[in-house]
Amino acid sequence: MPHEEPLYPADWLRIAEKDLRRVEILLEVQDAGAAGFFLQQAVEKFLKAFLLSRGWQLQRIHDLEVLLNASITYDPSLERFRAACEKITGFYFVERYPLITDTGLTDDDVESSLKQVRTLIDKLRTEVHGSA
Repeated sequence: MPHEEPLYPADWLRIAEKDLRRVEILLEVQDAGAAGFFLQQAVEKFLKAFLLSRGWQLQRIHDLEVLLNASITYDPSLERFRAACEKITGFYFVERYPLITDTGLTDDDVESSLKQVRTLIDKLRTEVHGSA
Protein backbone atom coordinates (compact mmCIF):
# COMPACT_ATOMS: atom_id res chain seq x y z
CA MET A 1 0.00 0.00 0.00
CA PRO A 2 1.55 3.36 -0.99
CA HIS A 3 2.32 5.86 1.71
CA GLU A 4 0.14 8.96 1.51
CA GLU A 5 1.25 12.27 2.95
CA PRO A 6 -1.22 14.18 5.09
CA LEU A 7 -2.93 17.03 3.27
CA TYR A 8 -4.45 18.72 6.30
CA PRO A 9 -2.68 21.69 7.87
CA ALA A 10 -3.41 20.45 11.40
CA ASP A 11 -1.51 17.23 10.69
CA TRP A 12 1.53 19.20 9.58
CA LEU A 13 1.30 21.49 12.61
CA ARG A 14 1.20 18.51 14.96
CA ILE A 15 4.37 17.04 13.46
CA ALA A 16 6.06 20.46 13.32
CA GLU A 17 5.41 20.96 17.04
CA LYS A 18 6.94 17.54 17.75
CA ASP A 19 10.03 18.43 15.71
CA LEU A 20 10.31 21.75 17.54
CA ARG A 21 10.31 19.94 20.91
CA ARG A 22 13.06 17.68 19.56
CA VAL A 23 15.20 20.75 18.81
CA GLU A 24 15.01 21.84 22.42
CA ILE A 25 15.81 18.35 23.74
CA LEU A 26 18.76 17.94 21.38
CA LEU A 27 20.15 21.34 22.32
CA GLU A 28 20.04 20.26 25.97
CA VAL A 29 22.33 17.32 25.15
CA GLN A 30 24.50 19.48 22.87
CA ASP A 31 23.75 17.65 19.64
CA ALA A 32 23.88 20.63 17.27
CA GLY A 33 23.70 18.55 14.09
CA ALA A 34 20.51 16.76 15.04
CA ALA A 35 19.00 19.91 16.59
CA GLY A 36 19.70 21.81 13.36
CA PHE A 37 18.14 19.04 11.30
CA PHE A 38 14.96 19.04 13.37
CA LEU A 39 14.82 22.85 13.30
CA GLN A 40 14.83 22.68 9.52
CA GLN A 41 12.17 19.98 9.64
CA ALA A 42 9.99 22.01 12.01
CA VAL A 43 10.17 25.18 9.91
CA GLU A 44 9.51 23.17 6.74
CA LYS A 45 6.37 21.65 8.26
CA PHE A 46 5.12 24.96 9.68
CA LEU A 47 5.48 26.49 6.21
CA LYS A 48 3.75 23.54 4.56
CA ALA A 49 0.88 23.77 7.09
CA PHE A 50 0.48 27.45 6.25
CA LEU A 51 0.60 26.81 2.51
CA LEU A 52 -1.85 23.91 2.69
CA SER A 53 -4.23 26.12 4.65
CA ARG A 54 -4.18 28.46 1.65
CA GLY A 55 -4.96 25.73 -0.89
CA TRP A 56 -1.40 25.04 -2.01
CA GLN A 57 -0.70 21.70 -3.70
CA LEU A 58 1.68 19.67 -1.52
CA GLN A 59 5.20 19.30 -2.94
CA ARG A 60 8.03 17.07 -1.72
CA ILE A 61 10.64 19.73 -1.20
CA HIS A 62 12.90 20.54 1.73
CA ASP A 63 14.27 23.90 0.62
CA LEU A 64 12.87 26.50 3.02
CA GLU A 65 13.59 29.30 0.57
CA VAL A 66 11.33 27.68 -2.05
CA LEU A 67 8.61 27.20 0.56
CA LEU A 68 9.08 30.77 1.76
CA ASN A 69 8.75 32.06 -1.81
CA ALA A 70 5.41 30.27 -2.12
CA SER A 71 4.33 31.58 1.30
CA ILE A 72 5.18 35.16 0.38
CA THR A 73 2.57 35.03 -2.38
CA TYR A 74 0.00 34.80 0.44
CA ASP A 75 1.77 37.01 2.99
CA PRO A 76 4.52 39.33 1.74
CA SER A 77 5.55 40.19 5.33
CA LEU A 78 7.22 36.78 5.56
CA GLU A 79 10.06 38.09 3.38
CA ARG A 80 11.87 39.27 6.50
CA PHE A 81 12.61 35.64 7.40
CA ARG A 82 14.51 34.87 4.19
CA ALA A 83 18.04 34.98 5.64
CA ALA A 84 17.09 32.69 8.53
CA CYS A 85 15.36 30.23 6.19
CA GLU A 86 18.36 30.15 3.86
CA LYS A 87 20.67 29.38 6.77
CA ILE A 88 18.39 26.76 8.33
CA THR A 89 17.97 24.96 4.99
CA GLY A 90 21.68 24.13 5.22
CA PHE A 91 21.13 22.37 8.55
CA TYR A 92 19.14 19.69 6.72
CA PHE A 93 22.13 18.65 4.65
CA VAL A 94 24.53 18.43 7.61
CA GLU A 95 22.62 15.44 9.04
CA ARG A 96 21.33 13.89 5.80
CA TYR A 97 24.45 13.74 3.68
CA PRO A 98 27.46 11.90 5.12
CA LEU A 99 29.93 13.56 2.78
CA ILE A 100 29.35 16.87 4.52
CA THR A 101 31.63 16.62 7.52
CA ASP A 102 32.93 18.99 10.14
CA THR A 103 30.66 21.88 9.26
CA GLY A 104 31.41 23.59 12.52
CA LEU A 105 27.70 23.82 13.33
CA THR A 106 27.33 24.71 17.00
CA ASP A 107 24.55 24.79 19.54
CA ASP A 108 24.83 28.60 19.41
CA ASP A 109 24.20 28.54 15.65
CA VAL A 110 21.05 26.50 16.12
CA GLU A 111 19.85 28.52 19.11
CA SER A 112 20.42 31.78 17.25
CA SER A 113 18.53 30.49 14.21
CA LEU A 114 15.70 29.25 16.42
CA LYS A 115 15.38 32.72 17.95
CA GLN A 116 15.28 34.24 14.46
CA VAL A 117 12.36 32.04 13.37
CA ARG A 118 10.31 32.01 16.60
CA THR A 119 8.26 34.95 15.30
CA LEU A 120 7.77 33.18 11.97
CA ILE A 121 6.62 30.01 13.72
CA ASP A 122 4.21 31.93 15.95
CA LYS A 123 2.80 33.79 12.95
CA LEU A 124 2.32 30.60 10.92
CA ARG A 125 0.62 28.86 13.87
CA THR A 126 -1.78 31.76 14.23
CA GLU A 127 -2.50 31.92 10.51
CA VAL A 128 -3.19 28.20 10.23
CA HIS A 129 -5.42 28.14 13.31
CA GLY A 130 -7.24 31.22 12.05
CA SER A 131 -8.02 29.60 8.71
CA ALA A 132 -9.24 26.32 10.17
